[in-house]
Amino acid sequence: MLPDLEKAIELQQLDSRIAELTAQIDTLPSQVQTLESQLSEFIHTLEERKQRVAVNQKDRRDMETDIKTIQARISKHRDQLYEVKTNEQYKAMLKEIEGEEANIRGIEDRILEKMMEADDLQGHIREAEAKLAGEKSRVAAEVSRLKALQQTDVDERKKLSDQRSKVSSEMGEEMLKTYERLHGGRNGVAVAEVRDGFC
Repeated sequence: MLPDLEKAIELQQLDSRIAELTAQIDTLPSQVQTLESQLSEFIHTLEERKQRVAVNQKDRRDMETDIKTIQARISKHRDQLYEVKTNEQYKAMLKEIEGEEANIRGIEDRILEKMMEADDLQGHIREAEAKLAGEKSRVAAEVSRLKALQQTDVDERKKLSDQRSKVSSEMGEEMLKTYERLHGGRNGVAVAEVRDGFC
């Protein structure tokens, strides 16, 4: 085989490996970003749940305040029962008290629902907080692994680029020009192996 052809084949192999490494190096930042986005989303979901618990607690406090306000009205109505002059006024006042007591029962039911919702949310929060440390360390380890892999690929690509420069300097000028022209125009393939009369 011709020496320049052997060098062209070696150059083709080096260029192919350099292209593979470059593709790997280029994809690593997006992989790191995806991992960091997953962690950020996990943390955001946890914070969102904590916010929902805070809103839930505020709603319950507001409802408890409403109950106290209604109880004060009931107490006032009970005091007024002794001041009414007719049976109709007395019945109207009792009906008013019954309505207010029904309101209290409705609010108490909503408070119970909010308490159950809060318990459920607290369970999810405890579970997520327990997983958070593990998730952070998993992401940190994976990011570290990917960055180490990227550095290894960069180092190997540098070594191969140096080797490529050496090989291309050993080729004849015409053969190198032909190789570079073909390499740039055929999806990076300048030399193909012939097998059974086909390349």
